[in-house]
Amino acid sequence: MLSQLSVHRIAWLGALSCLLNLCSLPAAVEAASVPFAGYKSIRDSGVTPTNTSAANKAALQSAIDWAALRGAALFVDPSDEPYPVDSGLVLRMNVSIVGAHGPVGRGTRHPDKPQPVGSVFSIEDETQPFITVEGATQLRGLQFWYPRQTLSDPAKIIRYPPTIQVSRAKPAQGVTLSSLTFYGEFVAMDFNAARAQPCEQILFEHCYGYPLSGEFIRIDYCYDIPRILHCHVNPANQRFIKSGYSRAVIDAVVAARTFTYAINHTDNAVLMDLFTFGAYGGVYLGPATYGQLSNFNLDCVTVGIHKLGDGTFNRNWQIAQGSIIANTGVKVEDIHPLIIEGQGHTALANVEAFSGGNPALTTLGKSQDFLLVRGDKKLTVSLTGCRMRNYVADAPITLLNTNALIQAVACVDKQEKPFNMSAQ
Repeated sequence: MLSQLSVHRIAWLGALSCLLNLCSLPAAVEAASVPFAGYKSIRDSGVTPTNTSAANKAALQSAIDWAALRGAALFVDPSDEPYPVDSGLVLRMNVSIVGAHGPVGRGTRHPDKPQPVGSVFSIEDETQPFITVEGATQLRGLQFWYPRQTLSDPAKIIRYPPTIQVSRAKPAQGVTLSSLTFYGEFVAMDFNAARAQPCEQILFEHCYGYPLSGEFIRIDYCYDIPRILHCHVNPANQRFIKSGYSRAVIDAVVAARTFTYAINHTDNAVLMDLFTFGAYGGVYLGPATYGQLSNFNLDCVTVGIHKLGDGTFNRNWQIAQGSIIANTGVKVEDIHPLIIEGQGHTALANVEAFSGGNPALTTLGKSQDFLLVRGDKKLTVSLTGCRMRNYVADAPITLLNTNALIQAVACVDKQEKPFNMSAQ
């Protein structure tokens, strides 16, 4: 007879099979008769919450190596106690690691010990990225917790290597990172690939955290339509398990002058439904990039979006349906919801910016302008239906590039008056 634990595990694996589309079952009851050669619980490989982190790393890497030969999935059984694991794992091709993703909160067995529960890896190793991913891989429904990370003292921030890093040794194609939550990370997901080993077909979706470097997702040499969808970066995320980050720590993140989402050397990127709070920069769109950015909220930043371009062909970004609250920095002159320079075209539609105070961090409450256009090369910008508030300049657009073509239609300035502009 099957034990109760075995029945529950079979039920989980049955759900997992449907999630991964690796097998088809006519009814859940038939799962008990199916040999699950394609799935393996990490506990069956010797990974447990009571092991040392070194022992768990060795066992988990062994399980990954087993799965790589079979194109199999590893299941991280949910637990009230996280799994301590040393860094340096390699997620080899054709392997998926899938968890239950929650619930988030205090463990029911230890209500006096705040920590995430569910499918959680506890990380203390400061020497290398926690896990390096190769191609045709998947991480889904997992939580990554750094229990030693400071919440209050910026001088004690631990500069952990990235939690997830793309392989620098071989090209990585077809990587899915979905429903991941990070607590205390320094850099969450580093997909700055090597130029000779680019990555392609990368999907980030439904990921949450607050990196103390300010960098949540960074991409370089990532071609063939990368996607960043439905990601939420907020220091309040930490409050689910402990008190939130202090104002001093959030100010230190802003002072790092980094961007939450940074895109470089990337073709036809799609960024949709993105949020960040308490960072120097929201989204950086590097010189050799083009794509679409829509449905965003960039809150309490110094620079909302910084768009560049290194040529006139395919260096165009369509940016629409978003709000930017640019209100923090050393001085107001540094605060710009939007900066555009270089070459190419930028289309802005229904983008609004306003400022104000927020007790979670140090704010100046205003921005210098709505849009700063600088440089000396020909570029073009169109604005439609944009609302501009709380800037100190006389005009919402600061034009420092005499070769720029700017057209604004049906916009509204800080005095709630119509703003239309054509300048070349």
